[in-house]
Amino acid sequence: MKQIFLISVLAALSMTAVSQQTTPAAYLIPAPVSVRSAQGSFTIRPAEKIYSGSNKEVMAIASLFSTALNHSPAYKTTVVSGQAGSGIRFVIDPAVKGKTGSYSLGISSTGILLRAAEPAGIFYGLQTLLQLLPPAIEAPVSSEKTWKLAAVTIQDEPRFAWRGLMLDVARHFFTVDEVKLFIDQMAKYKFNVLHWHLADDEGWRIEIKSLPKLVEVGAMRPERIGTFGTFKAPLPNEPRTYGGFYTQDQVRDVVKYARSKYVDIVPEIDVPGHSMAAIAAYPELACTPGVKAPGAGDKFMEWPPTGHFYGLVDNALCPANEAVYTFLDKVFTEVAQLFPFEYIHMGGDETARNFWEKSEAVKALMQKENLKDLDQVQAYFVKRVAKIIASKGKKMIGWDEIMAGGLAENAAIMSWHGMKEGTEAAKMGHYVVMTPVSHVYLDYMQSDISMEPPVYASLRLKKVYTFEPVPENVDPKFILGGQGNLWTEQVYNIRQVQYMIWPRAFAISEVLWSPAKTRDWPGFVTRVEKQLVRLDSARTKYAPSMYDPAITVKGDTNQLLIELTPEIDGLQIHYSFDNSYPDQYYPTYKEPLKVPIDASLLRVITYRNGKPIGRMMSLPVAELKKRL
Repeated sequence: MKQIFLISVLAALSMTAVSQQTTPAAYLIPAPVSVRSAQGSFTIRPAEKIYSGSNKEVMAIASLFSTALNHSPAYKTTVVSGQAGSGIRFVIDPAVKGKTGSYSLGISSTGILLRAAEPAGIFYGLQTLLQLLPPAIEAPVSSEKTWKLAAVTIQDEPRFAWRGLMLDVARHFFTVDEVKLFIDQMAKYKFNVLHWHLADDEGWRIEIKSLPKLVEVGAMRPERIGTFGTFKAPLPNEPRTYGGFYTQDQVRDVVKYARSKYVDIVPEIDVPGHSMAAIAAYPELACTPGVKAPGAGDKFMEWPPTGHFYGLVDNALCPANEAVYTFLDKVFTEVAQLFPFEYIHMGGDETARNFWEKSEAVKALMQKENLKDLDQVQAYFVKRVAKIIASKGKKMIGWDEIMAGGLAENAAIMSWHGMKEGTEAAKMGHYVVMTPVSHVYLDYMQSDISMEPPVYASLRLKKVYTFEPVPENVDPKFILGGQGNLWTEQVYNIRQVQYMIWPRAFAISEVLWSPAKTRDWPGFVTRVEKQLVRLDSARTKYAPSMYDPAITVKGDTNQLLIELTPEIDGLQIHYSFDNSYPDQYYPTYKEPLKVPIDASLLRVITYRNGKPIGRMMSLPVAELKKRL
């Protein structure tokens, strides 16, 4: 009898495991804290009512669900203020415990019950609910005739409060509609902070009414197309036709829109370095006199293999000029009024200080303030900026360079060089957003350099998934969370933005939302592939780079050895050296390849189950030799 009972239990557990692996709940990103699949399903009726209660925010969220369902011409669902005993119900329930954004979602044969203690949780629960529906729900117009959901119970809460993505609109300008689209897409995967990089050498993107030249002069530059950093500098009389800026009304509109998707916006005004667009408008703000122009993608710095980088042009505000602080007070006064989020980002990174070193005004400042070196000069500047920002009722956050020379009181850090700087700041009692270049810089190439616009380094999806924001021996309460950064030097349009973000942002989303102990690379890959189908339905571009093998060159110029390493399991790599295009009938990679003595080209492609899945990679042998 006991044996029969045990067999029955094991069979039930097996059925549950199979159910969890085959229902949409098994493919959610980010992975919820708890998922329990059950028998049965719920079919949403074409004229279904969605009960939202009387909370206006919840009613607005319910309307988002209704709109999505109504993408199918067969559906005309509506939102009803009130509650019911069954059907689709969105309920504010203080009994749902957990961090801000926690929710409980239950689907049974009688309906859908989504509960949370506050509207943010209802919104995140909705994102999960949408992923449980077929990919057709993502399409602008769906041919789906019936929306059906498998029974499931989900309990969920975010791991971190700061789940961010950065969009650089200074190097290339993106329209209001494009920024809203970016917000839509990040919100689907439970990101809640948009870091808006609004000012840099190549463009000033936000209207400051008390300083009109910032956009009159700093928002436009000559157009250049090609490889950023290799372009010609702007000529004195060259037409400036490329760029743009956001009016204050447009900024308010974007902020309001972001809040409707439970996304906060942290604005960045990058100072004292990366300020060429501002200096072009107001040349007196630099230590070096002369006419300046916003950068056009021309080289402006040298990065020697050893030693400190230095500027070829003076693109930094002068810390010894009182007019600079008057200027910044005006800027941050207006910025603070536009953005309700508690933080303002002051940049602080990559300040070329070789022009400060030569400045008589800076030397006089050092003597007056007893500043021993240029680190302390920069710290003097940062601390004054911190006071300006604090006077507007805001908190200051900056890149980790603001630690040099002594960190300003109450300043928060974005640790980008690595984890070390953030660890040090947290141990000093400062709040930190971890955003290390090694794991979350989404401007980096995600496949071999032969397949991507050339950027500084490569960052594969698997490496992103290993990101861990909390270092050992650090109090987790000082780690606000993490963030992926997309610098746009080589990103010219919104389709390329999407290509660079997805699927790597899936990994960041899961790291920042899901419990660390549940991380599972093979399972994640399966879920990514399911999500790519949804991106296709939404007409969102993404990179197929995880199907491209990594290329490693060894040996010497007399005998090259090429290692091909797949990023995911289950792929067969086929190759050729005879200039033809390999398919599944060509040799299969099994060990490092010896390059034939006269071969000039290696071609590689990956297959799965007899079908091509990777891209055709063409690698000139001459270029491979350079990698030695």
